[in-house]
Amino acid sequence: MTHPRRPVPGRSGVLARRTVVATVPFALAALLGAAAPASATTTGPSGVGDPYFPLAGNGGYHVAHYGLTLRYDPASRHLDGSAVLTARATRKLTRFDLDFKGLKVTALTVDHVKAAFRRDGQELVITPRKALRKGEEFRVAVTYAGTPQQVTDPDGSADGWITTDDGAFVAGEPQGAMTWFPADNHPKDKASYDFTITVPRGSGAVANGVLLGQRTAHGQTTYRWHQAEPMAAYLATATVGTFQVQQYRTSDGIQVYDAVDPREATAAAPVLKKLPSVLEWESKLFGPYPFRSAGSIVDHAPDVGYALETQGRPLYDSAPDLSTLVHENAHQWFGDSVSLTSWQDIWLNEGFATYTEWLYTEQHGGKTAQQKFDALYARKASDGLWAFPPGDPGSGADIFGTPVYARGAMTLHELRKAVGDTTFLRILRAWATDHRYGHGTTSQFVRLAEEKSGKNLDALFHAWLYSDGKPATS
Repeated sequence: MTHPRRPVPGRSGVLARRTVVATVPFALAALLGAAAPASATTTGPSGVGDPYFPLAGNGGYHVAHYGLTLRYDPASRHLDGSAVLTARATRKLTRFDLDFKGLKVTALTVDHVKAAFRRDGQELVITPRKALRKGEEFRVAVTYAGTPQQVTDPDGSADGWITTDDGAFVAGEPQGAMTWFPADNHPKDKASYDFTITVPRGSGAVANGVLLGQRTAHGQTTYRWHQAEPMAAYLATATVGTFQVQQYRTSDGIQVYDAVDPREATAAAPVLKKLPSVLEWESKLFGPYPFRSAGSIVDHAPDVGYALETQGRPLYDSAPDLSTLVHENAHQWFGDSVSLTSWQDIWLNEGFATYTEWLYTEQHGGKTAQQKFDALYARKASDGLWAFPPGDPGSGADIFGTPVYARGAMTLHELRKAVGDTTFLRILRAWATDHRYGHGTTSQFVRLAEEKSGKNLDALFHAWLYSDGKPATS
């Protein structure tokens, strides 16, 4: 996500193709099951224990694949949806939850048998006819309809299915995915996705992954998208609008799909033209680009106030500048491929993407990272930059605040000074490579940095990630 969120005025199915994700989801069984109490209860917990979003995600199972079929009418703002989730129980289950808010559920089955369900706030509580055995694979099919309503995040920004004048800007970080499909909505649980989206002829529908095809009949156009690599629910999109589309392949064979609102096309064109060179540069630093597809969704959504690193195809509320393009595509490594296990560790996403901006500027004739660091460090101790430590923002209201981005990047610069350029870049590349398609924590990153450098870095990380106030600089 672009740094930090700008204030908004007026507001305070293809199972046979799962080869890429198969090893990652089942390796996560212990991680996902860890949120469950140690007792022998057979109820899947509502929430995975995230300190900032306690109801996010669910316990007792792992979703391997989402098959989402959507039909959206921008004029009436009505959405018809069907979600088929293929999952595996990580414990015996007589009941489990999905995160799903607002839309009316009209039918629900577990393994093709009707199941009892009820709504409890953002929880869709499901009781299957037969208990699910530990290790059993099962399918949940949910049919639903209604007018999706965005959620307001703790920082006052809009999240989820955000209506625009010609469709919807669909951005889910941190909790908005539940506004348009039932999900295990926490970064701990990643899955592959298939999207089938039908919209009126003349409208576009852009999701994640590779476009498998589109077909127009009876005044409606249906788009089919496939996201093979594992993806957290908050990174999914199904943005609808009027778009100019450009498709091509990079020299590395990455399929690029750019969808641009005509009102933003002139401003966006020179920046989007640089995408292949940005991806090539980032790949040299961090390792091969982690996905089959890339591109951009440039919408005209002036009330949103941010961009988001939707997986494989970042979503922009207006024409991005070059720094924003660099930032959101750095997230494809740091945040999308390597995901969080707790929102408290958000600096691993935003600090890394911000520091990538600094590196890009430094290596392309602009200010050095040291100059950017010095300008920030010159701020008074009373400045908001030092308001809270980036390694523990303290609440969901602050996870997109300035310290997470800027002081997070400053932490990496201090690390770079401590270990030297060669070792620093080796650490970043190893982080992206060792955790590819999986997860990482701050403690794991600290251990990696110490292993690669042979230095004890506890004092550095404590000062820059966890101490209050303005740290002393080396």
